[in-house]
Amino acid sequence: MYLLSSLAGLLGFELETITEQAKRKLIAGAVMAVLGLFGLIFLVIAGFLAVAEQVGPIIAALIFGGTFLLLTLAVYLGTRIGESKRQREAAERRRSSQTSTFLTSAAITALPLLLKSPWLRTLGLPAAALAAFLVAANSGDDEE
Repeated sequence: MYLLSSLAGLLGFELETITEQAKRKLIAGAVMAVLGLFGLIFLVIAGFLAVAEQVGPIIAALIFGGTFLLLTLAVYLGTRIGESKRQREAAERRRSSQTSTFLTSAAITALPLLLKSPWLRTLGLPAAALAAFLVAANSGDDEE
């Protein structure tokens, strides 16, 4: 019993240390993110002022606004393309899984029938083995 309580104390101490480290890292990350955001804002303002000096404030605002809208559109289209690709891959995995499940259940269902007849046992078992081999070989080709 003493060993278990000592072990629990040791684990509790480790858990406390891990949570303290996570809190410190989370706070440091949040502070770095806020400071980095402020830095980016000031860089954008400085860029705006430099462009406004060259072409005027209205044109500079239009240039910066259009640029940020184009960047927003690019990010949106990139996420949509990535999401559609992930959905296609998930559908393909689901279809492959369903096909193999169907073939397995069909083989298990047909097995008693094949084992009853000597003629089917002689021809059916090698045919089933060949079919299983071909299915396995085709499933490996789809991954490339």
